[in-house]
Amino acid sequence: MDPSPRNQVLLGVGGGISAYKSVDLVRRLRERGYVVRVVMTHAATAFVGPLSFQAVSGHPVRTDLLDPAAEAGMGHIELARWADRLLIAPATADLMARLAAGIADDLLTTLALATEAPLILAPAMNQQMWRHPATQDNLARLVARGARILGPGVGSQACGDQGPGRMLEPLEIAEALSGSDLQPLAGVRVLLTAGPTREPLDPVRYLGNRSSGRMGYALAAALTDLGARVVLVSGPSALTPPAVAELVKVETALEMHAAVTARSRDCDIFVATAAVADYRPAEPAGSKIKKAADALEIRLVRNPDILAEVAALPTPPFTLG
Repeated sequence: MDPSPRNQVLLGVGGGISAYKSVDLVRRLRERGYVVRVVMTHAATAFVGPLSFQAVSGHPVRTDLLDPAAEAGMGHIELARWADRLLIAPATADLMARLAAGIADDLLTTLALATEAPLILAPAMNQQMWRHPATQDNLARLVARGARILGPGVGSQACGDQGPGRMLEPLEIAEALSGSDLQPLAGVRVLLTAGPTREPLDPVRYLGNRSSGRMGYALAAALTDLGARVVLVSGPSALTPPAVAELVKVETALEMHAAVTARSRDCDIFVATAAVADYRPAEPAGSKIKKAADALEIRLVRNPDILAEVAALPTPPFTLG
């Protein structure tokens, strides 16, 4: 059964070991009524032969930008107009960097610039490559332009490492894609806080709490999947941030208060999951406090109530605490 009137998927296959999964992905998409055509980078052909994709898709596979046999050499425009969605799986670190920079040096990256179809990426790379600031910066730029990110998964990798970077399984990607037409929060602006805050006692010590940020990060990812444009204001967390439209990193309650105040009038929904410290030291020491006296007294003052202030705005967003 056709999942939607827009059922033509252009599948881009990047040059990573996960490319072998994309053969099964084509089958999973066709089971759900999608018409699939495949474009491969030259690096991808080193892992899987184009004939495999042709066999499961029922269409010739394209690899070259300048193909004289395709619409008078303008096949990239033909494909760009044909696609209802451009799904790239696997999306390697190199491919994401070229997409973020707007480079069009092969057929797939040229299509990404030439099509009006939504861009959907399923990243796949080594865990350290995924965590690298350059990759995270490229990710943020792509998300800010409207790209949807599926994954990556966390677990063992072909190189032997453990961590984030695995391409989602074909069934997961196919189900996510078939559900992408059902995005009730498409275009909705969500401001969300997550994680703990740290209130400095001196340059090396702070008052904090055990919040991991896990609930806020999960909500940010879920809201993004529902189509929302999520701005995540996060205290310190060891978790890999979800792919959101904007990530704002803060440490103290006052920093979080300032970040939220600057953005609260531009959101439709405010979700407060951060474990914000109720109090902070009134006068943090300018240097490390020495272990001298038998007792130490620290005067605390109250932090602003971020949730209450947003809820009390003249025209508040829908607020969830």
